[in-house]
Amino acid sequence: MSTILIIEDNDKNMKLARDLLQHEGHATLEARTGEEGVVLAIANRPDLILMDIHLGGIDGIAALQRIREVRALDAVPIIAVSASVMPDDRRHIASSGFDAFLTKPISIKPFIETVERVLREGRSP
Repeated sequence: MSTILIIEDNDKNMKLARDLLQHEGHATLEARTGEEGVVLAIANRPDLILMDIHLGGIDGIAALQRIREVRALDAVPIIAVSASVMPDDRRHIASSGFDAFLTKPISIKPFIETVERVLREGRSP
């Protein structure tokens, strides 16, 4: 069983992600802000992080950068989750160092497939 940290400030999106992941047999941790997500990531060293991009406080890209500064978390893959689908936004998110990208609203099959693939393959080189 993998432990997955979900960093999401929208209750409905959090519930959907949590329910899908737990149904697949994963344990979940939850953070509502980027700052809280960084703290939980350091304290728990999850197997995977799902990171909303638009958060209160620091955004998902800033939270990603803080997590990447922690050597113990080097191997933890982080998937960006965002409703931003404009090409410039996607390029900016992709160039930030995320290991994969999922769009909102969440589509169940691609969500599960991406999570399972990233857990299996680990961090992108």
